[in-house]
Formats: sequence, structure tokens, C-alpha cells
Amino acid sequence: MRRPRGEPGSRAPRPTEGATCAGPGEPWSPSPNSMLRVLLSAQASAARLSGLLLLPPVQPCCLGPSKWGDRPPGGGLHAGPVQGLQRLLEQARSPGELLRWLGQNPTKVRAHHYPVALRRLGQLLGSQPRPPPVEQATLQDLSQLIIRNCPSFDIHTIHVCLHLAVLLGFPSDGPLMCALEQERRFRLPPKPPPTLQPGLRSGQRLEAALSCPRFLRRPQQHLIRSLAEARPEELTPHVMVLLAQHLARHRLREPQLLEAIAHFLVVQEAQLSSKVVQKLVLPFGRLNYLPLEQQFMPCLERILAREAGVAPLATVNILMSLCQLRCLPFRALHFVFSPSFINHVSGTPHALIVRRYLSLLDTAVELELPGYRGPRLPRRQQVPIFPQPLITDRARCKYSHKDIVAEGLRQLLGEEKYRQDLTVPPGYCTDFLLCVSSSGAVLPVRTQDPFLPYPPRSCPQGQAASQPTTHDPAQRVVLMLRERWHFCRDGRVLLGSRALRERHLGLLGYQLLPLPFEELESQRGLPQLKSYLRQKLQALGLRWGPEGG
Repeated sequence: MRRPRGEPGSRAPRPTEGATCAGPGEPWSPSPNSMLRVLLSAQASAARLSGLLLLPPVQPCCLGPSKWGDRPPGGGLHAGPVQGLQRLLEQARSPGELLRWLGQNPTKVRAHHYPVALRRLGQLLGSQPRPPPVEQATLQDLSQLIIRNCPSFDIHTIHVCLHLAVLLGFPSDGPLMCALEQERRFRLPPKPPPTLQPGLRSGQRLEAALSCPRFLRRPQQHLIRSLAEARPEELTPHVMVLLAQHLARHRLREPQLLEAIAHFLVVQEAQLSSKVVQKLVLPFGRLNYLPLEQQFMPCLERILAREAGVAPLATVNILMSLCQLRCLPFRALHFVFSPSFINHVSGTPHALIVRRYLSLLDTAVELELPGYRGPRLPRRQQVPIFPQPLITDRARCKYSHKDIVAEGLRQLLGEEKYRQDLTVPPGYCTDFLLCVSSSGAVLPVRTQDPFLPYPPRSCPQGQAASQPTTHDPAQRVVLMLRERWHFCRDGRVLLGSRALRERHLGLLGYQLLPLPFEELESQRGLPQLKSYLRQKLQALGLRWGPEGG
């Protein structure tokens, strides 16, 4: 038996998740998303999806020579040949050669050699940019070898083979997967009959899958979309909360899943507390998405009426989400602005954050709800809404365009003609603010009051509340940076908090000049950026320099 020569000093490539196997008769080729493709291509219920997600991970120490190669099971006289066979499998240069080493040495093959062969198969397919299709006969022969010998596998070897077969793309209903799954079930200890409903059991498996750190860290958008196909009635509230939090955290505006959450909220209304509802409603406000579910708002109004006094912070959080959607219910506003509610929350640990949210709600009532005639937040209880840049902007400041835009404005206008990060009443932080005369000249900020009055001066009778009047001849222009993270991940929809800020600043009388990230990213260097800013400002009719006064 000749041993194939390997390259001196070379290391075998790491296991890959990129090999997939289509159905019978189709060529086998690698794919960068093999695991995800298996999940999405499986015509399965939520339980099968979660079953694939919950397969135990491959432990590298179980596949290396430190565990199986140094002393094979049985030991003794066969240790040397068994070790040699493992090295031959690890150095096989083609799937055919891999199969030949297994088939021609039946007396030396041990159970642990089959996971080694599956792993090497994945390495062979993933190490080449365009590997040739693998013949179905080769796959069938390898499957038959594993099927024939899997009764002698221990439970750990079966789990490893199952995991590798999934990564390689073997069909979930094919003979190999069925045989391994059957052997796995035979080795499980007997369990008492389940007391949970089948749908609830699958919900618990999904709950465990969605709680794993890998899922929480990476926004697997296509996997989320596939999970939306499960019926909400079959899932637990905690599963839906996990999905809602994942959507909000990664800015995934998935209408199908958001509608599923809204439907779940309506169906399970009687069983949900306001503390759970606030988490389910969070992605709707953050992603600026009003669901099509007709009972969504009536359901929330009933929940708020039922539990507003039980969980004050949860109540205000729900109203904050609805404020971003411009759907504030008057009855709930009457309650949270009542003296009893305000006095109750004043002595709680979260009094400051509740007062800040109530201040924002009061601003929304002032600017957007001219028909509201109920109680308001007393002036002495009001605090600045967002007195500093938002946390996401501070965390991503090194990726922001704010510094280079500030330098462009400094060179273009001069430092005295703009203000950066100025907080204007009732507490919105602006990126850049300019004071402009009635003729369009940019004025030095120090000579002007940069703030417009709040509350806005009353409008003449018959004029819309959304068109505030001001007797100040100087206009205030706010340059709004629209960074990439200010939008939902899929599309051009501003996040709810950003849209709310721009909407309120406009209603206060500030003239907004958005600077989209696509336009900022296309500017190559400071000279191009200055030219871009000049065109933007001139398009508003602004003048500066000697001719601008």
C-alpha cells in the first residue's frame, strides 16, 4: 500500500462550511452559505429548523491526532496501522482517493475514521476556487460505508458525523442523515412522555437556538425571514421577544416577521403583560414600521388601559414606540400626564428616564396633536429630551463624517458662522446649525440667537399647526448628517428616532439640509467635499464671504 506524498510543512486547511450537496442526480459544489442553505432549503417546520441549529458543534480536539490518532480504540498491535490510516485520510488529494482508503482497508478502519473522512471531504471541496463536481456514485459509496458501520459508533461519533453531514449539505431526508438520526435516537436514554404541546416544544427549541451567542452577534437576515413562516400561535412569548430584539438590534426591517409579531400580539393579548408588550413593540418604532394588522392599535390601547398603572416604565416605553409611529392614543396620554402618575414615578429609580420620555411625549403633543385637550406635563417637570448626541453616534464616531464635514465648513464659511453639536429647545442635538439672514447671507452665530422659541408662537387661526410662524427675520438652517447606521439595514427608511428628530425640528421652524451618507462617501478628499457643501448651500440660496456680508 503506497502512501500519497503530502507537501512538506503544509497544514491542512481548516474545516469549511462551504460544501453543499444537492439532491440525487445533481452535481455537488461548494457554497459560502452551506449551513444557511441547508436550513432554508429544508422543507421543514420550525422544529426541524431548530433541530439543525441545535446540532452539537464539532470539537476540534475530537478530530485531531491528540485524541484519536495517538491511541486508537482497542490500542495494542493495531495502533500503528490505525494511525497511518488516519494520516492517509487527512492527506487524501481527492474524494475518490478518500473513498479508496476507506474501502481497501476494512480491518484498519475504526469508527473515528469516518468523521475524519467527512471533514477531509469538506476541506477538499473548500480549498479550491472551482472544485469539479463530485460523482454521485462516490457520495453514495461513502454514505453506504457510514450507514453500514454506524451501529458501532458511540454517541459522540454519531453527533460529529451528523454535524459534518449537515455542513456538507447531505439531504436531511436522505439515507445517511436518516440512518445517523436513527442511531442517535437509539442511544438516547428513555424520556418520560412530554407534558408540553408539540407546538410549544418546537417553540422552546427555537428559543434555545435564538439565544445562542452566535445568533445574537450576527444578523442572519435570511434565517430570520425563514423563521417568520412559523405560525405565531405555536411560539412562546419569549421566542417572539428574542426575534423582536434581534430585529431592533440589527435594524432588520422584515415586514413578514414584523407582521407575525403584530399578529402574535393580537392573538395573545390576554396573556401578555405590558413588560412583554414593550419588547414586542420596540422594533416597530425603531424600524419606523406601522403594521398592516388592523387590530394592532386597538389591542395596544386595551393593554395600556389595563396595565398602565402596574408598570409605569413599560407603559412609557410603549408610548415612545407609538410616538415614533405617530400613533399616540389620547386615553393613554391622559393617564401618563395625570398628577397621580407623575407623582408615582417621581419616587422610583427610573424617574429621570421617565421624565425624559414624558418630555418627548409632551413635545409630540405640542407639535403633532393640535386636537389634544387633556393634561400636559408641567413645565417644572420637563427636562431636555436628548441633551447630547445619541449613543450610537458616540460609539461610531470614528466612522462618522462629522469631523471632515466640520473641517469643510470651517474652510468654506469660517468658524464663526456655524455651531456644531448644539442642543436646541426642547432638547434636540443638531449636527451643524447656521443662522441666515432674510437675503440669504450666512451670519456669524455669535451675533444671533441660534434658538427658535419653544413652544412655537401660536399660529393665526386657520393656519396648520405644522406650519409654525416666527417673527425673527433670521432663518436657522440645520445640516443633518444621515449616516449609514441612521437607516434600517434593508433600504432607505430612516430609523424611528431619526425620523422623529427631523420631523420635530422641521415643525419647530428649522430648515433642514440632509447630507446622505452615499453622497458623503462619494467625495474623494477635502477639496471635493468643500465643492459638494458649496453646491448644497448655494442650492438653498445661501451666500457667504465678501459678497455675502
